[in-house]
Amino acid sequence: MNLKDLDVFVSVVAVGSLAGAGRRLGVSAMAISRSLAALETELGVRLMHRTTRSISLTPEGEAFLGHARALLDLGEAARSSVTSDPEIASGTLKVTCPHLLGRAVLVPLLGELQRRQPSLQVELILSDDLIDIVEQGIDVAIRLAHPKDSRLVGRKLSDNPRALYAAPVYLERHGAPGALGDLSQHQGLRSLAMTSWPFMVGDDLRLFPIPGRFACSSAEGVKEACLHGMGLAMLSYWDVEAEVATGRLLPLSLADAEAQNLPIWALMPSSRNVPTRVRLLIDELRQRLQTAPSAG
Repeated sequence: MNLKDLDVFVSVVAVGSLAGAGRRLGVSAMAISRSLAALETELGVRLMHRTTRSISLTPEGEAFLGHARALLDLGEAARSSVTSDPEIASGTLKVTCPHLLGRAVLVPLLGELQRRQPSLQVELILSDDLIDIVEQGIDVAIRLAHPKDSRLVGRKLSDNPRALYAAPVYLERHGAPGALGDLSQHQGLRSLAMTSWPFMVGDDLRLFPIPGRFACSSAEGVKEACLHGMGLAMLSYWDVEAEVATGRLLPLSLADAEAQNLPIWALMPSSRNVPTRVRLLIDELRQRLQTAPSAG
């Protein structure tokens, strides 16, 4: 079975069009169509319905998709096993990550990785939504909190220290809370999906309803509102590392509670035949994240 034809099939599914897959692979849409036809002829089934505007998988195509991805991973592992340098990464690294963590940590790390690995292509999806990485053909997802999808293989990279933060201008106007009960007298900033701040009081988890009048659909918007002095926000150390270093945001400590820390995980569709590009990313990301302090 021709691995190039398999790559075409998987790419068309990922991108959603023949033309898009052609741009991704650097070939014409006609070449993409020929590869698909050759693969379907070899298998003796129709894998997808395709028009000039859209594609959709047949039941046979849906059943074959996972096997095609596995065969491509196996081919990559076979190439890596005989290369003169097992630290050489090639192919396309497809990774997804939340916006703030991705922009602050992953983008510069991927740039450095590509500088050392000239054959490595990268496709980065920044999204705070839980993307189905199996369906989308993504190599690895960087996620906050414990994984919930039992289909995925998880590797914990680091803790994700969080704290309450505020801009100096807000603290000048309203002062700093000293204890958990003081928070009700302050303006809290939250995402639409988050109605309570999680705190640890000793060994107990306590959810404190977020006071205030501002909510945003994205963590980026919450951080921006915090920078403008609109209120307090619970943010990750990685979200605000640069702003804290320059004094634009200040971490707050409560006498009787600490923000609950959540782990950062790398999630993959399988632990078998992990490509070199994925292994190198995980190793370097773990090393970078472990430079964080234990608290905000």
